[in-house]
Amino acid sequence: MRVFVLLFNAGTDNEGIHTIREGDRNKILMFESEDDATRFALQLEAQEFPSASVEEIDAEEIKEFCQGAGYEWELIHENEALILPPERNVEETDWETDGDKNDANKVNSYPEDDEGREMSDAELDSIRRKLEGLL
Repeated sequence: MRVFVLLFNAGTDNEGIHTIREGDRNKILMFESEDDATRFALQLEAQEFPSASVEEIDAEEIKEFCQGAGYEWELIHENEALILPPERNVEETDWETDGDKNDANKVNSYPEDDEGREMSDAELDSIRRKLEGLL
């Protein structure tokens, strides 16, 4: 069965998968629907979380990964009640490089220069297209 998960820095040496922390365990959300995964990714971005890619992958691969890493997993069925991201994000991710950890105070903050960060027109157009696709 193919499912959709959220990846950060997809296709790089610094790739990471989105997890939700429950107590002392991490849980990976596997979405049946690409639209539901995209909605969740957009909700994360609205919380100033780094942009995530929605990637299709075999559910068995995720389950094997979870077993090896000591993670939990949850299948989110298509059109299931809307899943909302937690209100708090972790301060530091496992997939950040040492350089990234020194440069950024929080994972839920975008890197800023001295004048603050503004989104480019291309970034705004991309988000706008994603949102319009949800309608």
